[in-house]
Amino acid sequence: MSKLSIIDQGAGQLIVNSDLTFRSIDGQSVNSFAFLKAGKEITIDLSRVASADSAGLALMIEWIKYTRNKRISLHFKNIPEQLLTLAKLSGFDQSSHFVIRTNSTDVSELPS
Repeated sequence: MSKLSIIDQGAGQLIVNSDLTFRSIDGQSVNSFAFLKAGKEITIDLSRVASADSAGLALMIEWIKYTRNKRISLHFKNIPEQLLTLAKLSGFDQSSHFVIRTNSTDVSELPS
């Protein structure tokens, strides 16, 4: 996959349909936050992300900062193992954005 692709599924549900790597993320991707204005609660599904690196984590952190400033509740689901590992290495696994939801009512912390 080449360029960052985000599909709006409506009702604040978005899905990333590309890799989150240096190759897929460009300056326009970093500066475009229009898709994050979908509502006051947004969930980004990362299940289609086949490859991720530190650029992907950095972009996610930018999304977190943007939504925090706009008072938008942001959640990620189906976070790839690569991103979870990077989040742990950088300490971002302690953020509520990196909590693994096992079903709609049960919430568990990242494994140690």
